[in-house]
Amino acid sequence: MKKYTLISYLLLFMAGVSALTSCGSSKEVVYFQDLKPGESEVEIPVVQTITVRPEDKISIIVNSRDPQLTDLFNLPYVTRQLGQSLRTDYSVGTSSGVSGYTVDANGEIDFPVLGKIRVTGMKREEIAALIKEKLVDGNLVKDPVVTVEFMNLCISVLGEVNKPGRFNIDRDKVTVLDALSMAGDLTIYGNRSKVMVLRQEGGVQHVYGINLTSGEHVYTSPAYYLQQNDVVYVEPNGVKARQSTVNGNNVRSTSFWISLASLLTSVGILVFN
Repeated sequence: MKKYTLISYLLLFMAGVSALTSCGSSKEVVYFQDLKPGESEVEIPVVQTITVRPEDKISIIVNSRDPQLTDLFNLPYVTRQLGQSLRTDYSVGTSSGVSGYTVDANGEIDFPVLGKIRVTGMKREEIAALIKEKLVDGNLVKDPVVTVEFMNLCISVLGEVNKPGRFNIDRDKVTVLDALSMAGDLTIYGNRSKVMVLRQEGGVQHVYGINLTSGEHVYTSPAYYLQQNDVVYVEPNGVKARQSTVNGNNVRSTSFWISLASLLTSVGILVFN
């Protein structure tokens, strides 16, 4: 009788340890726990549209009814084919190798005919409106259509996500949820309550914390809308931290306690047989 009692205690001990050291409760995994469909409303802060900074690269294309006239204001489209020399094409219809303007340290670009134009701190549509105004006021192009696009803007996502890396920004508003989606969402080992956004502003490195388990915290965070060159870092949770030793078998790890319980069970069986 004592033999079976000891074995039962050992099996219960092993099950308890396994439960306590499992990957965590649903409270640590579920997003937006404070939000309920049809009942919750969260006021989102003012949209932070991406603005141009020094060293950013943008493309600016001018179109009108007279293509030959607008060619004066468009940089050449450069394409390179394998085994062939560099070829320059001034046709706006070419889709590859668009040349762009790099914003200098003073926040300016050197635009054909118009010369230096200050664009730092401006949105895409503001830059397009400014150039259109200068072309019309100077009687250079009649009814121009100006298109401005980002070329080298990106964000980085690191840590416990499925696809870490650098991702290009192709629109004016990108949220931290967009970034995590591009990175394939968090792994099961990602700490949902501690996602950090690192941002350089005015020569100072700022760190913002975001708790994904709280919808209100996410949507009201000053880092909800990302800026170019932001870094999103997902910290590992306690389970991953405990498994991060060389062999993952220290006294704090799940595998250690399961192995110990299995060993004690085997010893008990041998002793009482």
